[in-house]
Amino acid sequence: MSLEKTTIGEHCEITSSKRIFFSDYTDHGIPFFRSKEIIEMVQHKDISEALFISQEKYDEIACKFGVPSAGDLLLTSVGTIGIPYIIKESDHFYFKDGNLTWFRNFDTGLLSAFLYYWFLSDKGIGILNNSTIGSSQKALTISNIKKIQIPLFPLNTQAKIVSILSGYDGLIENNQKQIKLLEEAAQRLYKEWFVDLRFPGWENTKIVDGVPEGWEKTTFGHICTVKKHIINIQENIPSDTPYIGLEHMPRHDFCLSEWGYAQSVSSSKFFFKKGDILFGKIRPYFHKVGFAICNGICSTDAIVMSTEKQLWSLLLMTASSDEFVNHSYQTCKEGSKMPRADWRSMELFPVLIATHELINSFNLIIESICSKIEKLALENNLLSESFDVLLQKIMSEKNGGLI
Repeated sequence: MSLEKTTIGEHCEITSSKRIFFSDYTDHGIPFFRSKEIIEMVQHKDISEALFISQEKYDEIACKFGVPSAGDLLLTSVGTIGIPYIIKESDHFYFKDGNLTWFRNFDTGLLSAFLYYWFLSDKGIGILNNSTIGSSQKALTISNIKKIQIPLFPLNTQAKIVSILSGYDGLIENNQKQIKLLEEAAQRLYKEWFVDLRFPGWENTKIVDGVPEGWEKTTFGHICTVKKHIINIQENIPSDTPYIGLEHMPRHDFCLSEWGYAQSVSSSKFFFKKGDILFGKIRPYFHKVGFAICNGICSTDAIVMSTEKQLWSLLLMTASSDEFVNHSYQTCKEGSKMPRADWRSMELFPVLIATHELINSFNLIIESICSKIEKLALENNLLSESFDVLLQKIMSEKNGGLI
């Protein structure tokens, strides 16, 4: 039995924010998000470029026009189309008009969370893309969104669908939080031992010119090998070979747990092996550093690094440290399109190698942390694949949406 159709505009208010001008920006206060920041939040990533408005401006808008509240839905509507975000109780921000469409005041016939998942389905993505205007930069208009037809599942069916799918979201989000905590623990340990020199036994260790007794002072280039194994996509490469572009690499983290596939790329790429460390070499992406948890191919805008097993943990933590990233940023060179990291400067970055005993202790801790991170990351990949299969099946509109 086919489901009745309804339009989105019949069940909620579809609007945008009030215009915020450049003169309204402040150095701190209430976060002000564009599509870019909403996408980063959807991906559970740090906000890369924070903007703010004053508390007074926010309060004025809240009083006159209202602000996003828990259960409301935002949808990216210019450039990158159709990324939805459900407002949480803990959220406290305002957003840019035009960039994002705001769905609020839902009636009793449509759950905002159901609409969120419908937007994520292949059916929803296809309809949104077909509803855009513009050629050079696609955009979704409020008037077109209001007319989009969606299946009208019974309310109890919508609630069941949301319950099933949000269960997957909850597991994935919990794993991501654990990964974040593990990464922070590794970064703290590296800073404590190799930057602040508060390693075990430091109180009784003589330090001369910043080098603890028994340690070796060397350079990044001496502990790192750069790999430039070019893969031509026209070669016989399986289409399901993992592909890591700069868009798949996290900021300020070091686990490369997201990827696309070779079938989606056409130009030559670098080959990498499991355990290799990738570093984004274009200036806006210097904070994108991580270790690979599988073999695959990556953007030639990344540097593929490797080292001997004994120094792997030190290489990873040095490459992902704020000190090394800032050094790469400050010594980059102008490229044809944008500034790029200069390897000759990067390889001169000073590195301290601890005593054999301390390096072994450091390796045991970091390798254990990375092993846990890898397990959680692979589990999230399986959960994401299962979620996508289930989402498409549920939203197929067969049997009332239930499987």
